[in-house]
Amino acid sequence: MDQPGYSEEREAILRRLARIEGQVRGVARMVEEDAYCIDVLTQIGAISRALDGVALKLLAEHTDHCVRGAIERGGTDADEKVDELIAAVERFARTR
Repeated sequence: MDQPGYSEEREAILRRLARIEGQVRGVARMVEEDAYCIDVLTQIGAISRALDGVALKLLAEHTDHCVRGAIERGGTDADEKVDELIAAVERFARTR
């Protein structure tokens, strides 16, 4: 099996996810400490945007690596990868 399209960006993605994990822990602390609702919501919005950024990066890497490679090779694999990409974008868009 081929390496994931994000392999070269793996460490950067992991760092971003670690920062997001820290933000989530911070929000939990805010709730434990009865922080003002708007402040908690603001932080949740920031976390959502950060996760969206990771998701978009993964979609871009998948498109550039996996989909592009399949198209260059041609055949049914290309059709499958394009269909898979469209389905992934649709799932991502529905969560917005």
